Amino acid sequence: MTDQPRASVGAGKVIAAVVPGQSSRIVREAAHYAALSHAELIVAHVDTTRFVAFEDPDGYVHSSTVNVAGAAAKAALDEVRRATAEALGESTVPWSARQIIGDPALALIQLADEIDASLIVVGTRKRGLGESLREFLTGSVAARLSHRQRRPVLIVPQGEPVGAEDELPWE
Repeated sequence: MTDQPRASVGAGKVIAAVVPGQSSRIVREAAHYAALSHAELIVAHVDTTRFVAFEDPDGYVHSSTVNVAGAAAKAALDEVRRATAEALGESTVPWSARQIIGDPALALIQLADEIDASLIVVGTRKRGLGESLREFLTGSVAARLSHRQRRPVLIVPQGEPVGAEDELPWE
């Protein structure tokens, strides 16, 4: 089997998957790779309180709400936009923010297919019991992305790394 040729410079877009309160490093790293490839940066926030009920042939997505979270979803997207603008400062990389819905890995894969993304950038999860439980139940978004689609996935560490002798959060 031969490798497919790489996309030309400027082809595709770079997706930065973010959540409010996450380290700005994810957006800055994604912007760096977008600048290197002369690509647009798409900052994506996944609203996990809604999920896709069905999609019309024209692409319109009908969602079902697990929680009544319309105002919270809008506030989260507004926070993502504000934090991105602050993180990128004087950067000349063109960017936009989008909110997608559903399972984070599947929603990011669908967005990447839709916009012909060349790279998906995600952050590591935060440490803590709640995050460990969530990952145990749903799996790592980064791991699921790396196995379920064809694009490269860049995983950006958040916070301080775990020491060589320290227990990993899932151990």
